[in-house]
Amino acid sequence: MDLKKIEIENPGQRYISNWIIYSALGEPNISPDHWKLKISGRVRNPKEYSYEDIARMPVVEYISDFNCVTAWSIPNVKWSGPSLSGLLKEAEPMEDSKWVMFKCADGYSTPVPIEFALKDDAVIALRMNDRPLRIEQGFPARPFLPDLYGWKSAKWLTEVEVMEDYKDGYWEQYGYHERGLVASSERYTNNTWRRVRKTVTGMFKS
Repeated sequence: MDLKKIEIENPGQRYISNWIIYSALGEPNISPDHWKLKISGRVRNPKEYSYEDIARMPVVEYISDFNCVTAWSIPNVKWSGPSLSGLLKEAEPMEDSKWVMFKCADGYSTPVPIEFALKDDAVIALRMNDRPLRIEQGFPARPFLPDLYGWKSAKWLTEVEVMEDYKDGYWEQYGYHERGLVASSERYTNNTWRRVRKTVTGMFKS
């Protein structure tokens, strides 16, 4: 059976063969034995999972490009992990919930509209191309939502907070778009942003 491929229009992108690794706040050293993932905020049933819990869950797998807001893309990446939508539904978001905030071990955060987090193709990625995430790629876990630019796929995820009202995350405070929809080229709010130095910590082949 062929693996599902999710095709996303990505105007203005160029395909490259080497990943460019950014670390806005440094790379944390995380042991999976001590890592936890919380589902918090405006939910009726807050949850906390260990890495072992997450790794035992049914796996969603598909192929989709990774699209960076800085206009490069990696084609045909295989993403594997449990359903983010499934985890959120277990926590039972309240009816007024409109956003989720991804919070990470390094202090990074980024918001996404809850309707994207509830899509069937939203995953908590544990593996890329049949290998566990590398540390610089967000080990042990990162969300992946194929419709949105890569800065929304927050590395070293530790918490998914469900919210009623929008709040800026790390890059959004500098003018990055609230939603970040690839097909609509939603890179920066009002097409303006404050230039912030990005730390490139490495490159490697997909």
